[in-house]
Amino acid sequence: MKKKLFAIIIGLIAVFTLSACTEADTVSRNLAKSADSFEVQRRVVFFNGITDKYLLTVEGLCSLDTDSSKKITVTCKVGKDQYKKHYLGLSDNVSYFVEQTDAKFENAYHYKVLFRPEQIIPDIKIQTSK
Repeated sequence: MKKKLFAIIIGLIAVFTLSACTEADTVSRNLAKSADSFEVQRRVVFFNGITDKYLLTVEGLCSLDTDSSKKITVTCKVGKDQYKKHYLGLSDNVSYFVEQTDAKFENAYHYKVLFRPEQIIPDIKIQTSK
């Protein structure tokens, strides 16, 4: 009986240990969501790895799309409902570094669900006859 109880307890501990997210994981996810919602000041620096020279710097409320290994897309909020988007190609000797320039409070016990209204409600154009 003791062996069964011990095995059950060890099994439960293993399940909880493997499925638990750390506080750092939660804060990292929350920061990423905030940055994608243009709430975090960032500096993105592109540099040549051979010459060690800066090629380009982008600063502001910027969101990054790094899905491709050949390019990075930087979208920055520049005003109320105004955005600029930059496509930057990457090569063997061009790399980038992203720095969060301002600290942002993120609660490890709070989560965010962000709805993009333009994705839920399509742009409907009404045409009437006169």
